[in-house]
Amino acid sequence: MSRLLSEGKKLALGAVSVRVVLWSFLVFVLAAAGQTSLIVWLPRWLPEANRWYLAVVILAYWLLLAIVFAALIGRQINERLERPMRDLGEAAGRVAQGDFSVYVAPRHVEGTRQWNSTDQMFADFNTMVAELGSIETMKNDFVSNVSHEIKNPLAIITTHAKALERDTISDERRKAYVRTIVDASTRLNTLVTNTLKLNKLESQSIVAQAADYDVASQLTDAALALYDLFDAKGVALELDVEDHATVHADPGIVSLIWSNVLGNALKYTEPGGHVKLCQTSTSSEITVEIIDDGCGMSETEAARIFDKFYQGATAHAAEGNGLGMAMVKRAIDLSHGTISVRSSQGSGTTVTVTLPAAAGF
Repeated sequence: MSRLLSEGKKLALGAVSVRVVLWSFLVFVLAAAGQTSLIVWLPRWLPEANRWYLAVVILAYWLLLAIVFAALIGRQINERLERPMRDLGEAAGRVAQGDFSVYVAPRHVEGTRQWNSTDQMFADFNTMVAELGSIETMKNDFVSNVSHEIKNPLAIITTHAKALERDTISDERRKAYVRTIVDASTRLNTLVTNTLKLNKLESQSIVAQAADYDVASQLTDAALALYDLFDAKGVALELDVEDHATVHADPGIVSLIWSNVLGNALKYTEPGGHVKLCQTSTSSEITVEIIDDGCGMSETEAARIFDKFYQGATAHAAEGNGLGMAMVKRAIDLSHGTISVRSSQGSGTTVTVTLPAAAGF
């Protein structure tokens, strides 16, 4: 922040200096012309005046000009430099104390001839504060959501662990309590694992090691890894992929995409439903579609699907933690691909992923 103020002060001072030089030159020319007029006309007005009197008048004339000029320059510096820098300094101080509602109004309208470097600096400062406020809000929401997601399974574990201490419970109920504790522990472990993965993706601690590899084989492996879960729920999984399709991306990062999208399709498709994975390719890109006939989403829910911890208003929200699609979006960005979601309530969801093909990269 102090560096911004320093650079801004240099820019503003430079702009003022140029104006001062130009005005100083103009005033000097006019003052010299005025002095010449005094030398020429004063002896005619006061023919009896001594030379020393003329010198005093000329000195007084220059002294008056110097005072007026200094006052005007001081006012210009105050208006164009000191006051804007004071306003910016006060605003920066409020931001440093955590107030991100600060707004410093530019002195002129953007796009006009009066718009200058100080106005641009104020506009950039306002943009920076808005971004900081957004980041702060996201951080607070993230901490709040993580705390909430951790609190629930911990409360379940604590309650059922205390219940296990009782000697009067039956073996059947004891086993049920143990299963509940295991499920809550698994959910908590998944949350922590996904949070760490997302943090690494967003902070770029995971460096994408792009290479050419067969994504068709990777898609087949991802489907086989989840086949038992699809079979256990009674959801049919259909694959329609090419024999070979070479993509240019990081295999480890891209694998997060398939596991999470397929996992969501399974979660939101009821028993007896159907999920289809299709893959096609061109010379420049690989396209993968995951289509399900599950419960679908509204437009509002689809627009927020990549938000952290957002799970929508569905009966399956308790089965996840809302981080999967946020990881997918970050993995897509790191892979230089795109993702789109088409969905409507009661009609299923189609997720389309495109990745750069090796031949077209």
